[in-house]
Amino acid sequence: MLVDKLNQNDGALNAIMSLATGHLSMRIFIVKLSSIGDVVHALPAAAFIKRALPKAHISWVVERRASEILKDSPVIDQLIEIDTASWRKHLLDSSTRLEASGRLRDLRHASSGDGAGRVDVAIDLQGLIKSGVVARASGATRRIGFVSSDLRESASRLFLTEQINTADLKHVIDKNLALARAAVGADASVANSVRYEFPISLTPDDESFAESAVGHLQGRFAILNPGGGWPTKLWPAERFGQLADWLLEEHKLASIVTYGPGEEALANEVAASSRARSARPLASTLKQFVALARRARLFVGGDTGPLHLAAASGTPIVGIYGPTSPERNGPFDKRDIAVGLDLWCRSNCHRRSCWHWECMNIPLSTVTEAASARLAERDKKEKA
Repeated sequence: MLVDKLNQNDGALNAIMSLATGHLSMRIFIVKLSSIGDVVHALPAAAFIKRALPKAHISWVVERRASEILKDSPVIDQLIEIDTASWRKHLLDSSTRLEASGRLRDLRHASSGDGAGRVDVAIDLQGLIKSGVVARASGATRRIGFVSSDLRESASRLFLTEQINTADLKHVIDKNLALARAAVGADASVANSVRYEFPISLTPDDESFAESAVGHLQGRFAILNPGGGWPTKLWPAERFGQLADWLLEEHKLASIVTYGPGEEALANEVAASSRARSARPLASTLKQFVALARRARLFVGGDTGPLHLAAASGTPIVGIYGPTSPERNGPFDKRDIAVGLDLWCRSNCHRRSCWHWECMNIPLSTVTEAASARLAERDKKEKA
């Protein structure tokens, strides 16, 4: 099942399909290793390529820990999982060096499927030295990446044969799409004529999990996600608990507190902070989370994987942003709202630790005001 389906007019569809002439057998190698949010943001690029070249063979290299959301996607012909974190952890072991070297050699063969074809294009959507190494290992003669100012590690440009000017594009999804356009030879007007598509495949078990967890609420619930990956992305758990009480009192919404590995204590702290006991912790897989998000009336959380999965699911969002930029990484629906503080240090921060950490000291009233506004927009759409 697709989380989102393209709504296309005849002109846009014809323009995209015309690109396939002469490129039916292209082999395209996407390198987007992690994190979960970054992988979600790269999905529209893969979907665009598959729409443009339906017969193209798309391989995607991803870190094992971020691979779940890509499994069984209809736009990915081959998913290649690697584990560079384990390699780094045991870097001095001779077995690790042999495994890493062998895996990189294997990429060239794996990326061509049965070995009958050579990789035509490798697209580095990560911009790191390690992703550049992986792209080079594919054997692709064309290796496309971002302009140097958008590379996360500037030295990764040494592994590229082409750099695309993405500096003027704000959102990372649009930057990724620019590389996809370059790979298939499309102009900007073609990609801009379609909506973002997030082809995430859910199983009946994923849907059953969500229905069992929240079906009795009949859609009258919000998802609160207090985790953040980085300590600097965390909004206080106590305020999440207060938010749950406010959502119940003002909007008659129960709150489901979602969490990932290592975040159970944080979710329990949120639940304990709710005086009305209106917040219920719930662990889920990534795909189970998508099934939940599609049923939720609202999502509130920081800049982390679940927020981006909620955006891909079309869930109304209030994003709580501190050290990262909502313009680059935020929800893309114009009705969604990102809140944050106007501080001197926020521009290009991206710090995982901070000596004066104050950017997430966002008042509860700021978040509740945004939540009311976003829910009103949803109600307006439903009544239209």
